Amino acid sequence: MTTEFQNLLDRLQQAEVDFVIVGGFAAMMHGSSLMPQDIDVCCDFSPDNLMRPKRSLSDIHPVHRMTTNKVALELTAKNCANLKNLYLDTDQGVLDCLSEVAGVGDFKQVRRVSQELEAGGKLFYVLSLDALIDAKTAINRPQDQLAVNQLKTIRSMKNSKRDS
Repeated sequence: MTTEFQNLLDRLQQAEVDFVIVGGFAAMMHGSSLMPQDIDVCCDFSPDNLMRPKRSLSDIHPVHRMTTNKVALELTAKNCANLKNLYLDTDQGVLDCLSEVAGVGDFKQVRRVSQELEAGGKLFYVLSLDALIDAKTAINRPQDQLAVNQLKTIRSMKNSKRDS
């Protein structure tokens, strides 16, 4: 794991953001050899929870990635209520905050099918292997298809170890 990704996760955790790691980084934590280009998290999109990353990321200059002029992150309790996703560029890398995950559901459902895994000496909630396979299958981009194949192999290897 890169130092930058670990720093982003540590900042979210220290700010007590309620989140679950999903996407390519979750696949890597389960043993995939694919290297993610960003951190994807599914989080509670309540104004209180969304204001926490704003404070914890302010010194690494978060900007909205999906805008043409890279607008600085401006979150208020009022505009948080209208957000479904938050796509950010920071000095430490790309962070995508999602309110739901395809093939799994909203944050409450994602949290229900998550598990704690270690990264950089700390425990984080991560989408479970089966739920991650469901999510990657639902998204179905070429890189997701590759990840699904790896994740199914990892699941098969874990199941055969358990059975022996």
